[in-house]
Amino acid sequence: MVFGAHAQIDRSKQPEPGPAPKIDLKTPQEFTLKNGLKVLVVENHKLPRVSFSLTIDNKPVLDGDKAGVSSLLGAMLGNGTTNISKDDFNNEVDFLGANVSFGATSGFASGLSKYTSRILELMADAGINPLLVEEEFNKEKTKLIESLKSNEKSVDAIASRVGGALSYGTNHPYGEFVTEATVNNVTFADVLAYYEKYFNPNNAYLVVVGDVEFKSIKKEIENRFSKWEKSVDVQSNVPQAKANEQYTQINFVDMPNAVQSNINVTNNIDLKMNDPDYHAVLIANKILGGGFNSYLNMNLREAHGYTYGARSGIDADKYVGTFSATTAVRNMVTDSSVVESLKEINRIKTEPVDATALKNAKAKYVGDFVLALERPQTIARYALNIKLNNLPSDFYTTYLQKINAVTAEDVMRVANKYFKSENARIIIVGKGSEVLENLEKTGIPIKYFDTYANPIDKPVFSKPIPNGVTAQTVLDGYFTAIGGKDKAKTVKTVHSVADVKIEGVPIPLKADMKIMTPNKESMEMSAEGMGVLMKQKFDGAAGYMEQQGMRKDLSEEELADKKAENSLFPELYFDASAVSLESMTTIDGNDVYKLKVVEGDKESFRYYDAKTGLLTRVESTTEAAGQSVTTTVDYGNYSPVNEIKFPYSQSIKAGPQVINMNITNVKVNEGVTEADFK
Repeated sequence: MVFGAHAQIDRSKQPEPGPAPKIDLKTPQEFTLKNGLKVLVVENHKLPRVSFSLTIDNKPVLDGDKAGVSSLLGAMLGNGTTNISKDDFNNEVDFLGANVSFGATSGFASGLSKYTSRILELMADAGINPLLVEEEFNKEKTKLIESLKSNEKSVDAIASRVGGALSYGTNHPYGEFVTEATVNNVTFADVLAYYEKYFNPNNAYLVVVGDVEFKSIKKEIENRFSKWEKSVDVQSNVPQAKANEQYTQINFVDMPNAVQSNINVTNNIDLKMNDPDYHAVLIANKILGGGFNSYLNMNLREAHGYTYGARSGIDADKYVGTFSATTAVRNMVTDSSVVESLKEINRIKTEPVDATALKNAKAKYVGDFVLALERPQTIARYALNIKLNNLPSDFYTTYLQKINAVTAEDVMRVANKYFKSENARIIIVGKGSEVLENLEKTGIPIKYFDTYANPIDKPVFSKPIPNGVTAQTVLDGYFTAIGGKDKAKTVKTVHSVADVKIEGVPIPLKADMKIMTPNKESMEMSAEGMGVLMKQKFDGAAGYMEQQGMRKDLSEEELADKKAENSLFPELYFDASAVSLESMTTIDGNDVYKLKVVEGDKESFRYYDAKTGLLTRVESTTEAAGQSVTTTVDYGNYSPVNEIKFPYSQSIKAGPQVINMNITNVKVNEGVTEADFK
């Protein structure tokens, strides 16, 4: 043997992976008290420490108009007992170097194992005999209200509140939120009643981890917690969460103080830990947005520099779970970030995942799982998960086997099942005046909400209206810009031909449009080699739509609307009392005047360029299939025909559909007859 010699390693070859680690999970020792408290004990004598975790597995509860009562109870628990004053209790906990804390349905205590008996005694006393006094209630109530007020400017707090409310509904425990009004509804008696009803051992689990002997700790727990009286079981049904939307939409909340946009692409899912899909979903999510090298992060952060990080998450839940893809980005790239996020979600649903990415995702899960097993708390948490989620006893011993069995086909299958980009809410909290204009260009329908998830009209980001500007001066300016009101009155017919592109439709289309005053309209849409694909006709009294040989007459309501319309230069016929100047705002960086026009029970908004006087946009809302659909028509590229200017470009957005028209020819007062509208 030559001392100092080393084995030669062939560094040109990648090392062969070692065998998968063998998982040997120690089963916690268990016992149950007569009152129903179930106890799990994990002995670990490496360090002289012990911890006690209490979980009360009640069904989710809706607090309703007293939302906040559970938060107030949680804040009051753990601050003394009926046997020990608040100050003496806290001083002793500090003296022992321990930690004792509570929530409305939970508790935790930890410290050196030589103080096990006293720590357990303090925890049991605080939970079973809490010092709940009205003075503390009033203090905690004031603190909670102050906290709510301080969060009114927090984009993250608003995003969390609105996100839950829109995803689950405010009538679901996961979607309701606490407000100053609901907190003020809570009385001291409400807190006491909540404690009596819900803080009981019926559905409780106590997990003990640390330097303890099973027999001795069992005796200690029996002595301390047998006094905890069992209560009447609370029979309650968890309400149904809101269904996912029928189409992808943006739910926008305006926060004028926001320096960046909080984006959450989310949908509800039905996924539980004991579902066969569970492990495949974990891997799919890891690849999409569960780590630094994920699709979302490599796109939004690394490729484009939009954000410091983009993530996705899956929440498997007994009642209702969620998928979400979240990020926070600069205002100017909000629209691009939405488009790129949807692109990556659709990518994992349509493209087989790369073998290396799949291998790396599995390796990360294996590594994290093995490292976690070094912590005794992990064993206890796994054991509790098995109880709370009705998991098979071998769920964690076969965990890595199931992770490694996930295939690329599994990833694509579960991505399509759970990442519902076609039914997603894209919840955005941001500065509307800086981001909405570009968000509208994505073509994704936008609904608007206030910071408490109430639906509202689109926010108006107005500028001071110059002195002397009125609705009438705006209309007068429009007629001057197009060539004069008298000249407009001479136009009796218009015949336009346009090239048409409909997003999502790959074939180019042609539109032949004819108008005759006051309200006769004809449009025929055709494709080269395919003839006329669609017709719309209205002759002033009757009308129909025909598509692929199928004809449908206009309804009475549709006919009434058509008869009330003035197709050519409707500004000529506006009732002055029905037109109002709403504001001065911007479109595409240009100042525009926004006019509101009321015709019968319908209203629309018309935008006129403040500099040129030309009409740039019309917005109107209709009801279709029980939903409100806003149609936006943008006009541009004005050119004169017979001394009157007409817009040669139109972009029409109706819900998710976007139609772009490039008008190639306009004829005035020629080529149109009554027969064209039959």
